[in-house]
Amino acid sequence: MTRRTVSFDIFALAAVIATLLIGAAYADPHEDFATHCAACHGENRLGGLGPALIPETLGRMRGPVLDEVIAQGRPATQMPAFGDDLGADRIAALAAYLKTPLDKVPAWQIEDITKSREMNDGYAAVAAPTWQSDPMNITLVVETGDHHVSVLDGDTFDVLDRFATPFAVHGGPKFTPDGRFVFIMSRDGWVQKYDLWSLQEVGRVRAGLNSRNIAISADGKWLAVANYLPMTLAILSTDDLLPAKVVSIVAKDGNESRVSAVYQAPQRNSFILALKDAAEIWEVSTDPDAPPVYEGLVHSYEKGMVEALASSEGLFSRRRIEVSEPLDDFFFSDDYRNLIGAARDGSRAVVVNLIVGREIAELPLNGMPHLGSGISWDRDGQRVMATPHLKEGKLSVIDTSSWELVTTIETQGPGFFLRSHENTPYFWADVFFGPNRDVMHVIDKQSLEIVKTLRPVPGATVAHVEFTRDGSHALVSVWEENGMVIVYDAATLEEVTRLPMNKPSGKYNVWNKISFSEGTSH
Repeated sequence: MTRRTVSFDIFALAAVIATLLIGAAYADPHEDFATHCAACHGENRLGGLGPALIPETLGRMRGPVLDEVIAQGRPATQMPAFGDDLGADRIAALAAYLKTPLDKVPAWQIEDITKSREMNDGYAAVAAPTWQSDPMNITLVVETGDHHVSVLDGDTFDVLDRFATPFAVHGGPKFTPDGRFVFIMSRDGWVQKYDLWSLQEVGRVRAGLNSRNIAISADGKWLAVANYLPMTLAILSTDDLLPAKVVSIVAKDGNESRVSAVYQAPQRNSFILALKDAAEIWEVSTDPDAPPVYEGLVHSYEKGMVEALASSEGLFSRRRIEVSEPLDDFFFSDDYRNLIGAARDGSRAVVVNLIVGREIAELPLNGMPHLGSGISWDRDGQRVMATPHLKEGKLSVIDTSSWELVTTIETQGPGFFLRSHENTPYFWADVFFGPNRDVMHVIDKQSLEIVKTLRPVPGATVAHVEFTRDGSHALVSVWEENGMVIVYDAATLEEVTRLPMNKPSGKYNVWNKISFSEGTSH
């Protein structure tokens, strides 16, 4: 071999190495997605076995968090680690690509929903529960650490089952009126139906691409799914999960709006919708005999004298209630005649009367009240409600007759959840944000004084309380990967037991939910 040949080979090898390095650093993220991600997350990034990988579903995975998930995978899931295969530069490019909005979002209408439906061929209905526990004292614990739900016996606190859920459960599960079936929704629009009697999944269906929450009708026949993407309300049959109707959310001015949340209004036989991008509240009837809705001027409502055309009537008819600005995060009075909604800037709240369809009061609730976690009770002969604030360490107590602020209770930091029960003299308030996130306040419902401050696991986030059916025990989440549910005696406030869980978040007792127990958010 001549010296010239050796020199040429060295330069050739150097060029090849440089090309490989440049290719590694500047690889096309589209190709990396197709090679490593599409099989689980779909070629169009809209999800499959794994969740949708679009900005609307990755909103909580900001900055380096998404990079870490790609590099390290997700424990206890089928998401593998790609750090060794891709390297930091390619992972950063891939993460940036995943945060890029789609050129076109699929409509995701009835045909799409129907095609996504997956029923469990092995499911077998039973005539009675296959276990001996009180079916009305079952509590579900959502474990966000590995996307599972544990089914707890509310008397013994034994785990009857632990089943996998779709990715990133969001919003509270909803039970049928008899407490037998439960519906669970994920942020990427999958709705799962589970039979508590047989401890089996019945099936699941994708009702949207990016969803907020679900609500079940008072008669248990219909399930409404609030969607950000596309901007729709999807209504499913609870019996077979087939879509009955997909409602496009178009405001009176012609602009589309996301649905912040959907709620059941049991006394009104309707769903109530909070619109994110429009100064309107919608009411969608679940009554087949609902009267006509007139959205224009009506000359006379006397029999036979109506000189107007109804915009809708009967099942799923839609009524608009115009408000001064978009409202989020509703709290309802016990009779569902009134709702309180928070203004977008978090500086105030507005009371809307659902009977007359207009605002009737304004509340100076600054600090971004979390009205969806509000609770109500009788205090000295008056009905009051309380709400935590997401930006200030306080609880606001309001008289629901006069709509005046009764008092403000100072806490050790901003909170997220309030809970109580009709059989306890206390309500419980967490401190979800800030350095005191390991604190739980227990407050007397009459004196409004903090009677005890619990710190069960120093440094760990403690949040969300649920009670057993009779209110004798309170269940508290230690919201960490190696977390637990701590059970307290609700009268003595002494700890009873600890149940190891994987980042438990919300807990939902069957009886408390289907009976609209006092102190439980609805």
